[in-house]
Amino acid sequence: MEPVIFVEDSLSKEEKYISLIPQIESYMSPDDELISTLANVSSILHECMGFFWVGFYLVRNPEYLYLGPFQGPSACTSIKFGRGVCGTAWKECRTIIVPDVEQFPGHIACSSLSRSEIVVPLVVSCESSFSGKGKCLGVLDVDSPELDDFDEIDEKYLLRLVNSICKNIK
Repeated sequence: MEPVIFVEDSLSKEEKYISLIPQIESYMSPDDELISTLANVSSILHECMGFFWVGFYLVRNPEYLYLGPFQGPSACTSIKFGRGVCGTAWKECRTIIVPDVEQFPGHIACSSLSRSEIVVPLVVSCESSFSGKGKCLGVLDVDSPELDDFDEIDEKYLLRLVNSICKNIK
């Protein structure tokens, strides 16, 4: 039986995360294929949080991230190491919140409707602080058509979610 994920629309952003993240974590398993997990996480975040675009870019060679599971409009298929928000988060192995993508040097515009963004690296075998120790497998990328739509609440809970995904990678 497929899990039923539900989050009440009337909740605040933080309350939504508090309700949603444990539901997602409860059915993650090391027996699941990574792509399947990422596809479900993208779908759940898109539906329950109402994100414009949410998905994963995965490291497939030392120079590029490649588009993985996502929900939303079509997207860039590859991103060079260190380029744009995703490539920079990968290179620096840290979460990046961009209040206005037009102000981010080298921003890659996959959609002209995207105005703000948060990117969280998927790092395995590292400290919980994501201090740059460990191997970066890719990034979680979330876009919004609104300026300044992401904050420390998003960072806190998306880091928790990414950490849970990384713990379940076989």
